[in-house]
Amino acid sequence: MTHDIAGEARRRRTFAVISHPDAGKSTLTEALALHAKAITNAGAVHGKGDRRGVTSDWLEMERERGISITSAALQFTIDDTVINLLDTPGHADFSEDTFRVLSAVDSAVMLLDAAKGLEPQTLKLFDVCRYRGIPVLTFINKWDRPGRDPMDLCEELSERINLPAMPLTWPVGIAGDFKGVADLRAGTMIKYERTAGGATAAGERHLDPAEAEAEVGQAWQDALEESELVVGDGGEFDMDRYLDGSATPVLFGAAVLNFGVKQLLEQLVALTPRPEPRLDVNEQPRPLDSPFSAFVFKVQTGMDPAHRDQVAFARVCSGRFERGMTVTNATTGRPFATKYVQQVFGQQRSTMDEAFPGDVIGLVNATALRVGDTLYEGKPKVKFPGLPSFAPAHFAVARPRDLGRAKQFRKGVDQLESEGVVQVLRSDRRGEGVPIFAAVGPMQFEVASHRLKVEFGVGVELERLPYRTVRLLTNSEHRKTIETSRRGEVLTRSDGAELALFADEVALGTLQRQHPDLAVEHLVAGTD
Repeated sequence: MTHDIAGEARRRRTFAVISHPDAGKSTLTEALALHAKAITNAGAVHGKGDRRGVTSDWLEMERERGISITSAALQFTIDDTVINLLDTPGHADFSEDTFRVLSAVDSAVMLLDAAKGLEPQTLKLFDVCRYRGIPVLTFINKWDRPGRDPMDLCEELSERINLPAMPLTWPVGIAGDFKGVADLRAGTMIKYERTAGGATAAGERHLDPAEAEAEVGQAWQDALEESELVVGDGGEFDMDRYLDGSATPVLFGAAVLNFGVKQLLEQLVALTPRPEPRLDVNEQPRPLDSPFSAFVFKVQTGMDPAHRDQVAFARVCSGRFERGMTVTNATTGRPFATKYVQQVFGQQRSTMDEAFPGDVIGLVNATALRVGDTLYEGKPKVKFPGLPSFAPAHFAVARPRDLGRAKQFRKGVDQLESEGVVQVLRSDRRGEGVPIFAAVGPMQFEVASHRLKVEFGVGVELERLPYRTVRLLTNSEHRKTIETSRRGEVLTRSDGAELALFADEVALGTLQRQHPDLAVEHLVAGTD
């Protein structure tokens, strides 16, 4: 059976949602799935006391704290369009994981809180999108609560991140008194109807201008006048400006009530880019209709407590994937049988028999795969660029509380390292049995400790190290210079990189003045 692979790729839209913590990212993810009829009820029950975690948040710690740490992938179809939605960690401590997810998408939805606008983590994640050339569509959320003026929010986008707003909808009524939105292209008003707890898709009524004015009065005229000012000041929609990342379409809504979510979904289908040929390590584009190739951007264990299996998430870059095919891991040169393949969203799973460019596949029992691996079929060999590790800022020596469980401890540490939960560093001086955990943010230590305890039955003690400055050592001969100076320590990462750790920039600067030829370089500093 032949397949129109290029045609299948054109049907795909693969995007991620980025935001600051508590902007409503997981709620929006589920609201989109709800409108697409991929799920029947939103998982968030709002209100203190009986609030439970959303369907896409599965890890126990996520449910307890109401935050997203891990990432989820969801696929659903709207008419003839296949949507691949990747939910990302919202907490700043997990920027590295978010960066990996953003490597697997073609566009992003930037979610803003109507009361807070651009927040620090949103700014960092937007910088990653700009760095990677990912177009951004903006959804201003929580218009059902008191917040800022919509014109101020649009102006902030232009002034702070040089991303002029091109509004497609505009709120009717101030934040906290949300009466609906003006559809600026159709010239009509969309009025929403609440459902119990926002658990099902909101109903809509479309009003012509006369009906809108009759129903909401001055609020309709205010919305028209405000939006005209923004559109007239360079905010008219331009597809090229969106795709090249020089401007952003903007929509308003309230994800918790499912208000405005349908319009966002429609624009994702209409505007967001299709998969394009991906550059390999030689910077040559891999044609979409080439034999199957994909790269692993995330590895996760324990998503199914009943089985404690390991799932590797891979973005398909070319060709047709078929469950059961044997592919080659470009990193090791070894074959990998794809017997068990699933779509995974939270704790919901379904078997996946085939996939095309833009799709995300979940390879189960993938203990041989690591983040950054390339998988391909046939010859010649294909390899895509690996994903960089961020410069860690926190370090801790890890030891098992019970030495009798040293074997389980080593197994658990290897698992966390393969997933990228923490970076694991080692040194000859401390010994192989005393790994050092390195993290972008301290909550990564909490996740690592929690998972070692729950999944491997090993309690751990973490002894924080006084290092805050890290550099890549590019000449191993200088290792002795650093360690004999007593100003720093050199540790080795699993990929062979030697990291030089110092208490602060002052300690590093002093050593560099004493040894001007010291061969150290900056690492990728996350999204800074």
